[in-house]
Amino acid sequence: MDALSKLLTERQWILADGATGTNLFAMGLEAGEAPELWNVDQPAKVRALYNGSINAGSDIFLTNSFGGTASRLKLHNAQDRVHELNRVAAEIGREAADASGRSVIVAGSVGPTGDIMEPVGGLSHTSAVEMFEEQASGLMAGGADVLWLETISAPEEFRAAAEAFANVGAPWLGSMSFDTAGRTMMGVTSVDMVSMIKEIPNQPIAFGANCGVGASDLLRTILGFVKEKSNLPIIAKGNAGIPKYHDGHIHYDGTPELMGQYAVMARNSGAKIIGGCCGTMPEHLVSMREALENTAITSASTLAEVEAAMGGFSSADDGTSGVAPPKRERRRRK
Repeated sequence: MDALSKLLTERQWILADGATGTNLFAMGLEAGEAPELWNVDQPAKVRALYNGSINAGSDIFLTNSFGGTASRLKLHNAQDRVHELNRVAAEIGREAADASGRSVIVAGSVGPTGDIMEPVGGLSHTSAVEMFEEQASGLMAGGADVLWLETISAPEEFRAAAEAFANVGAPWLGSMSFDTAGRTMMGVTSVDMVSMIKEIPNQPIAFGANCGVGASDLLRTILGFVKEKSNLPIIAKGNAGIPKYHDGHIHYDGTPELMGQYAVMARNSGAKIIGGCCGTMPEHLVSMREALENTAITSASTLAEVEAAMGGFSSADDGTSGVAPPKRERRRRK
């Protein structure tokens, strides 16, 4: 049994980590700079990123490898360094986890390729599998316990990654981003995702949602997963509030107290792996762990309770009613 599956059998909930980008920007990462290059150029800061989550109480954290495919690294002329950059990302994580003195899972982060897959775009299934497999091999060589496919929008890309992970024999979990009127950018709803997961030959250890719009929308998606009665553990990894532009910087308005409340509502609603995404700092994770440890499990929250506690939803519908989202207005160039 892999380390994550073992931990899931022992615990009622597992605390994941927070944001990668937000924390690295706070350490000096510049806009447009590839975070993955820091694995080699700024290893002390990458280790500090991991330790921030570990010291805050996370049981599992993601490596600094979200944009680690050749397609994404090509933007920085680093497409020939895929194995190296992913391997080092996992090696630093392995060292940090092993030094913690407790069981901490290193999850190799695998994000979208950034390309649109066929038939809409030009990325073929075979090419996507090859890219994901190359990244996965590097992460596993560096000591990752599992792979975590995150922030995916297209089902075709999700399936390609699942095949690649099977090719390298890696246990994995996967989450999609439901950021467009309750759907992913490519139109996937919570119901669609559960159906897809049931059909994938190489099933993940757990599945769920990350990023998106805000905690309210993410919790609504979690309730959608639960309604479909999947037997797999569910992931909830929501942003720390809503981003606001202030003094030339993006800030998330979610307080540690609000994120603690979100974590409890996610657990009560059926999520087992609970963390934060954009804007989530170590102080948010501390509050989330305290809330999970000190608040009794109750029944799932209703949508009205979610809205009252976390704020309004970004859309009236979560995509499962069959009503199409409103079309975006196209403005002609003058």
